[in-house]
Amino acid sequence: MKCPYCGYTESKVVDSRSTEDSMAIRRRRECLSCSKRYTTYEKVEDIPILVIKKDLSREYFDKSKIINGLIKACQKRPVSRAQIEQIAEEVEKQLSNRMCTEVSSKDIGEMIMNRLKMVDEVSYVRFASVYRQFKDINTFMEEIKNLMGNK
Repeated sequence: MKCPYCGYTESKVVDSRSTEDSMAIRRRRECLSCSKRYTTYEKVEDIPILVIKKDLSREYFDKSKIINGLIKACQKRPVSRAQIEQIAEEVEKQLSNRMCTEVSSKDIGEMIMNRLKMVDEVSYVRFASVYRQFKDINTFMEEIKNLMGNK
């Protein structure tokens, strides 16, 4: 790490603490040459996850897309924004823990539905109807029967 003032490469850490979101470590450093202090941040490098879509194209994973889809499915339902964000966070964390670089959109949809089913069944059916692209009323009824049979 070069000192931003004199360019010297040696420094000592004076103070170290987590950031408010606990996603990085903030370090106060003191240059061993000019004795000026500066701050650095250290965080874990994210491995980008690519989502393989139905048409086999790929795009970067975007948690906000999950949140937006859940907001639509949960409209006018007793599901809080915190619950929606928790589902999205759990899915993102599960994907990161897999240590894979690619995942199918189908897998992501299933993860979301498994969690949403436990939060609100109506929102689950709404999400499933869009995600699974129900062809007709019979497919829709089968999903509802499956939901009722699992109780």
